[in-house]
Amino acid sequence: MPAPTQAGRAPGPPDGGWGWVVVFGAFISIGFAYAFPKGLAIFFKEIQNFFGTSYSEIAWISSIMLATTYGAGPISSILVNRYGSRPVVMFGGLLCGVGMISAAFCTSILQLYICVGFITGFGLALNLQPSVIIIGKYFLKRRPIANGLAMAGSPVMLCTLAPLNQFLFDNFGWRGSFLILGAILLNCCVAGALFRPIGAGTALAKTPVNEEGKDALKGKITEDGPMEKKTEEEEGKDCFEKVNQYLDFSLFKHRGFLIYLIGNVLMFLGFFAPIVFLAPYAKHTGIDEYSAAFLLSILAVVDMVARPATGIVANSRWVRPRIQYFFSFAIAFNGACHLLCPLASSYTGLLVYSSFFGLAFGMVCAMLFETLMDLVGAARFTSAVGLVTIAECCTILLGPPIGGILIDTFGDYKYMFIKCGAVMVLAGTFLFIMNYYNYRMLAKEEKERKKKEEHLKSVRTENEGKKNWNKDSTQDGPELEPLRENGEGVKKEMNGTNEV
Repeated sequence: MPAPTQAGRAPGPPDGGWGWVVVFGAFISIGFAYAFPKGLAIFFKEIQNFFGTSYSEIAWISSIMLATTYGAGPISSILVNRYGSRPVVMFGGLLCGVGMISAAFCTSILQLYICVGFITGFGLALNLQPSVIIIGKYFLKRRPIANGLAMAGSPVMLCTLAPLNQFLFDNFGWRGSFLILGAILLNCCVAGALFRPIGAGTALAKTPVNEEGKDALKGKITEDGPMEKKTEEEEGKDCFEKVNQYLDFSLFKHRGFLIYLIGNVLMFLGFFAPIVFLAPYAKHTGIDEYSAAFLLSILAVVDMVARPATGIVANSRWVRPRIQYFFSFAIAFNGACHLLCPLASSYTGLLVYSSFFGLAFGMVCAMLFETLMDLVGAARFTSAVGLVTIAECCTILLGPPIGGILIDTFGDYKYMFIKCGAVMVLAGTFLFIMNYYNYRMLAKEEKERKKKEEHLKSVRTENEGKKNWNKDSTQDGPELEPLRENGEGVKKEMNGTNEV
């Protein structure tokens, strides 16, 4: 039996135990959520020839999928708050399978936008956010390491999917490949089944309180008469409060959250396009299909090592207090790789670029959600993820198509890489400067808070001293009574009210 004071109190993060099984499930679901849109680039050249579309039109498939994955973040967050991570991820895995199996029977590029872009993208959204959220519930001290290991699922899946997709395409064509991939994505349901809820006692403890509250409300209505009809303004307020239960809009007053949001929205304008066009770029330069797919595998292998390594470094006592600077550097380093990519004209140069790109990409992804949780805390993280992803979906949607338009316009891939590199360097620089400002302001606010607390403490001590002095004077012994009476007589004589 728990102690009465602990009844209904949510248990703290276990930082281990079943949490590592949860990390494995998140490894699978996050891996598919991030790697699957990139792995589909293998089929783009054939689909482009089959439907007779341009580079920008074919790029919309990945863009819509990624934008839906991020844009559906608030819906995913609301569902997680309402039903928990396990059923949401399992339903998302089912949607992914249905979307890809339906895509195998599409007869136009518009139908692919719907099946692959919207349906599969929404399924991936229901895999991504719940997986990240539940790690924050299971881990606190080891959270950066757990996030790094879970995020390593993306490069592992990409490393596997790139050659697998090429093999499936050579043997079954793009339609048959989509059927098989739809069946593979159903494994997300298995991953979701591993997400055992934590803190179930809290929900049970809340139930009697809610019932008592309802009974009290009923009693109040009976005693005071029927409640007055609410105005439209009050009803609107109640509706807003209902939404605010699931999405905390007060985060838009949080300075650190706004800095993170602006920097990330800018960053995603150039984040995914280089991966989407890496294999087509290699084929454009005359490299064979398997060697082009191997570039994605090299990127994924380096990314696979970089993510947990970054998590370990970010968890160290030297980096964790200033993890926002480390994140800013990773973004700027990512952009620098893209700016130097046009210099890689040979296959060896592209191998070097893929290696450095994998390192930079892994560093950013390993800290993407950890830095957000560092700013807003675990309690508000669910709402923060939802609000951030819906803001990011606009630039994610536009990034690859803008790259495709640059390729169609100039007939060269280098302008797309330069655009992406410049945007990411700008985003990294912005985050570094603004985080420096934020840290300075936080230090100043903390100093003022401590000064105010010390002032209040000194005032409180002074007041307590006066009270104690007054108390001592009223509790004087009978031997001081004649002196007190003489003192009162002197006061009366001074005021001219001496009695005879």
